[in-house]
Amino acid sequence: MTHAPLTRLPDWKPRLTAWLAEAARRPFAEGEHDCALFFAGAVEAMTGTDPAAAWRGRYPSTEAGLRLLRRAGFADHVALAAARLPEVPAAYARTGDGAVVATQDGPALGLVQGEMIYVLGPTGLRLVPRSLASRAFRVG
Repeated sequence: MTHAPLTRLPDWKPRLTAWLAEAARRPFAEGEHDCALFFAGAVEAMTGTDPAAAWRGRYPSTEAGLRLLRRAGFADHVALAAARLPEVPAAYARTGDGAVVATQDGPALGLVQGEMIYVLGPTGLRLVPRSLASRAFRVG
């Protein structure tokens, strides 16, 4: 699959740092601040492009979000990321790239930060070991 290239802005590092600080203060909320929208917000902070703009604020639950994604031709939020971003081996993911991590609620999209991955869930933003990533997506 070909992907429209995203380019990280020259000031992507401070923009990402500011996004992470904001994300850490916000409570988890389906359709507003969940794992997929957390990652999409990070992509927007780094590139100026929100890959989830069409879905942001349009669903009240995971099930409703999945229905919207399926109507748009995506199996789930991971399939959306795969359609919009080039996949790379998880071992080669860089800071700011996306990573898929298995959780008790299903796959979560997280954000690579060195040897850790930020993942947003019902208990808030947390760090998990990068070794837990099953897939990764290049951002810019």
